[in-house]
Amino acid sequence: MLEQFQQASQAIADPSRLRILKILETGELCVCQITAVLGLAPATVSKHLSLLRLAGLVSQRKAGRWVHYRLANRSTNPYAPALLRVVGSVLGDDETIAADLRRLEPVRETPLEALCAKDSDPVPRSDGITTR
Repeated sequence: MLEQFQQASQAIADPSRLRILKILETGELCVCQITAVLGLAPATVSKHLSLLRLAGLVSQRKAGRWVHYRLANRSTNPYAPALLRVVGSVLGDDETIAADLRRLEPVRETPLEALCAKDSDPVPRSDGITTR
């Protein structure tokens, strides 16, 4: 049991993984959408998502060529629900989280086919950074 708590608590200790959890509070997102919001490399986002999934904090489903993630509603880790409640109750006034949520709006409006295409046009972000 101690190992499960440690795995979940270490997963939420990383700022990028916390950002992922906070944007997933708004609902299910494709890996491409998460990548576009965070402005991180796809491999980096995939690694973070893998650690969150192993900790029982997120679940995934595959739809065609896309993998969608959401906060876990059932977990093999008994500590995940409590830690997700804690994450849900904090950082409401954090500017990084607020900026992520602002960037999420246009990303959600972009069709996945366009957003996830390797040769897609960049998605402009309000902070001047352009992502694919």
